[in-house]
Amino acid sequence: MESSFSFGVTLAILASLIIAANALVAMAVLSLIHKNDGVSLCFTLNLAVADTSLGLAISGLVTDQLSSPARPTQKTLCSLRMAFVTSSAAASVLTVMLIAFDRYLAIKQPLRYFQIMNGLMAGACIAGLWLVSYLIGFLPLGVRVFQQTAYKGPCSFFAVFHPRFVLTLSCVGFFPALLLFVFFYCDILKIASTHSQQIRKTENARAPAGAHRPPRTPSDFKAVRTVAVLIGSFTLSWTPFFITSIVQVACQECHLYPVLERYLWLLGVGNSLLNPLIYAYWQKEIRQQFSQMALGMKKGLAAFLLLLSARDGGPQGPRESARHITTISHSELDG
Repeated sequence: MESSFSFGVTLAILASLIIAANALVAMAVLSLIHKNDGVSLCFTLNLAVADTSLGLAISGLVTDQLSSPARPTQKTLCSLRMAFVTSSAAASVLTVMLIAFDRYLAIKQPLRYFQIMNGLMAGACIAGLWLVSYLIGFLPLGVRVFQQTAYKGPCSFFAVFHPRFVLTLSCVGFFPALLLFVFFYCDILKIASTHSQQIRKTENARAPAGAHRPPRTPSDFKAVRTVAVLIGSFTLSWTPFFITSIVQVACQECHLYPVLERYLWLLGVGNSLLNPLIYAYWQKEIRQQFSQMALGMKKGLAAFLLLLSARDGGPQGPRESARHITTISHSELDG
């Protein structure tokens, strides 16, 4: 009971962080979309929506972990909850792949990119992505071989889904997607390095004789670091869960369910907390939007405090306080 309670608290904290971080990213991306229409921003917004839905889905499991074991959740309700969790996780992973393909296409075909990836195509990709995600998530409910025969609470992934379901996802979805993910970003790095060498040769040819231009290595290191973090976070978050699930299928006597459900599954879900940090916080335009949002909140808070002080100043000083607020808002707030 104590172990289940601590797991429920951990799950509640993780769900809260996922929802808060991705909600902030979604607000910033929505503001940017209103300013300038961009297909890549729509994909980033969809990633934030998918991760937020995953946070909401796992928050429903908190009550099961904190409730009394004498009243476990019914198997049908638990299956529906885990189906929504799986669908949201699949949508998050597929959106990561969609963002990778979008950036790959933008660098590989820069002249035809806006003809291929228009608003209609982006909407069709997002709609198809969610359709496939829900088909994956609700697949065990229609295929009996992917269901556990005996159900014992509390509600968890392997309490209702058989490891064969994870084995199928690994062979059909995860590992092929991982190979495509690595291919996209390695090819992007290769193309970016080629462009960088061409620009460097052009600058050296135009430079005066004897002039020394320092090599622009920091940008190359930044590209390598970005690719390494993107691939590493996705791989380290989900690979241990899928590999251990395959071992559980191969070794029926190995009781790996506590490790899978208590640690490795949480590690994979934690990727939804890393996604807003990697895909959004590192983008320059979104960082600037966060700065503008923070500045707007600062100005609003300062104006609110000044209004409170003006109201507490008594009936004789509202006009002087209003003039003081105007002076402050034009001189100090804008500064």
